[in-house]
Amino acid sequence: MTHSPTAAKSRYLVLHDYGMGGLWWWIRASSARQIIDTCAEVEVITDPEAVARAETWSLDEVDIDALSADPALASLRDKRDGYRHEPGYGALVGRDRVHLDMPSEDEDDTRYLVEFGPDGRWLRQVTLTGDGPGTRTDSENWPINPPIDLYDPRYVAMEIDVSRFEDAWSRALPAPDDL
Repeated sequence: MTHSPTAAKSRYLVLHDYGMGGLWWWIRASSARQIIDTCAEVEVITDPEAVARAETWSLDEVDIDALSADPALASLRDKRDGYRHEPGYGALVGRDRVHLDMPSEDEDDTRYLVEFGPDGRWLRQVTLTGDGPGTRTDSENWPINPPIDLYDPRYVAMEIDVSRFEDAWSRALPAPDDL
């Protein structure tokens, strides 16, 4: 019986940015893509300065095949596995911009038309309440900007055409903090 050779593993700096902070690890995997395909809501950090800084930190190092050893990573793996086979999985990945119409989690009549970059971080947003023109904000004035997981199929149903977003953006008033 012959065994196929196992791909060599390298060490990658991985971040789960949850907004008010983040969880960091070194993960040994055959590729950065393997990490993204395995865990939801993580990004592989490739900036050389950030990687050099992280070399001075005391971070856990976890093998991609042993994520159960870390409860947070196991949870992010399970989350990815939970929707990996649903229609729309990964449909928004690889685009320069993604535009979504997102309902408010707190207020029934508020919606957010949001423009996201390829990393899942929001760039511009129009907040719509009632019949008014809405309020526009951009990410330059917003210090907390965790990425959404563009692999998550629930966002596919929220996608809107860029023209709808741009029309709302042009009609919206600047946020009071932007004046």
